[in-house]
Amino acid sequence: MRVPHVQHGRPRRRGETGGSRLSFLLAVAVIGLVGYAIYQYAPVAYDAFKYKDFMRETVDKAAYPPGQTVAWVESQLRAGADEHGLAPEDLTMDVRNVEGRIVARVQWTRPVNLPGFIYEYKFDHTARSSGFLNTK
Repeated sequence: MRVPHVQHGRPRRRGETGGSRLSFLLAVAVIGLVGYAIYQYAPVAYDAFKYKDFMRETVDKAAYPPGQTVAWVESQLRAGADEHGLAPEDLTMDVRNVEGRIVARVQWTRPVNLPGFIYEYKFDHTARSSGFLNTK
């Protein structure tokens, strides 16, 4: 008669060995996938955040003396998009003078490679100057 192997006061059964190893590997795999997704998504979201701030600063600069034209604002925003690495092919920009304020709307999408699929990050932000234009 064979005596079962006893571990920590209870008999060990067939099929129980390696259960904690499998759980550990699954947890490491999930943590790795989440880390990779954050690694891919975070730079795109951070660049978009910085560009929103840049847009606000640019329209505010244009609204105060000596005052800038809508064309100047658009050229600054396009240059800023290139500088921030956000110049996708589908970038659309609409800059207007609305009731004495500069209003700039920028839209673009950028693909983000996530595990198993490609996420389309959609940027759509409108910046309005906080002050009125200086009319000469």
